[in-house]
Amino acid sequence: MVKADILEQLKQITPEEQDIIDGGREINRDIYMLGRDNTVNSKKLLDEGKLITMRKHTRFIAFPEHTHDYVELIYMCQGSTTHIVEGKEIKLCEGELLFLGQGIHHSIKKAEQNDIAVNFIILPHFFSDTLYAMGENESPIKRFFVNCLCGNDSNSYLHFNVSDVTEVQNLMENLILIVMSDTPNKRKQLQMSMALIFMQLIAHTDKLIAELNEDTALFKILDYIETNYINGNLSEASQIFHYEISWLSREILKKTGKTFTQLMQEKRLSQAAFLLKNTNKNFTDISVAVGYENTSYFHKMFTLNFNMSPKEFRTREKAVARKDIF
Repeated sequence: MVKADILEQLKQITPEEQDIIDGGREINRDIYMLGRDNTVNSKKLLDEGKLITMRKHTRFIAFPEHTHDYVELIYMCQGSTTHIVEGKEIKLCEGELLFLGQGIHHSIKKAEQNDIAVNFIILPHFFSDTLYAMGENESPIKRFFVNCLCGNDSNSYLHFNVSDVTEVQNLMENLILIVMSDTPNKRKQLQMSMALIFMQLIAHTDKLIAELNEDTALFKILDYIETNYINGNLSEASQIFHYEISWLSREILKKTGKTFTQLMQEKRLSQAAFLLKNTNKNFTDISVAVGYENTSYFHKMFTLNFNMSPKEFRTREKAVARKDIF
């Protein structure tokens, strides 16, 4: 959890909160919104040129229903807050994370003095840099995680109960410290910290609190693909997680736009690309390592996906690496 000295800073009464204590009965719209539009505007909260910032959640008053033109990450440092997200009530407790997509409808019940939360205001472009920082080894679950927040269907949310995951708690504390400090390379530090948080959350999808059964199923399947892409199959996955196979197949296609087989293929080929770039393994060994016993079929699928053969891909990547060095 957040250290005592950071909490003491966050507990201090802000001018906005003091106005509420002195009798203010509603939020000051001028801080958050343009005109009468109920969209919290990033231009009001972010300095020009910045992609991410942090604000302490305003206590002592309810925040009415709104949307926002940015991705929001809420971290509960102490106590709890109650959020209404697309009509669903979510109690965010100490140590938990709530990601909100751009177009989501959101309101917050009144927080008391010891309910300390921080809100990270993040422009979608920030996540592109974060994905890059996570490395080139693509995965369906990583892509779906980000698409939930920044994709075409951005009115999504992700609620993680990670209060008992020490790594996430330490990383969130570090993220807060970086935002509060004035250090060189601050943007790079924020990107790397967020990338590490993402990787921890991807490794702890069991901590995702999903309202709908199909959302739980999808994250289980994406996690299954991540670790079983060499020889996994839909029948085995449906038995492990006790889902009816035809229902599961439809849900995967509906939520991702791709079949289970296509997702497996993507993971295998991205892992192959990673091995081609970062190892000296021969093509046959790489083919087998990612689940293709038939090397000719591997060559065919790789070429279709990357518009070049494995040999051409490796040659190109080595040329790029030499250019970077010299």
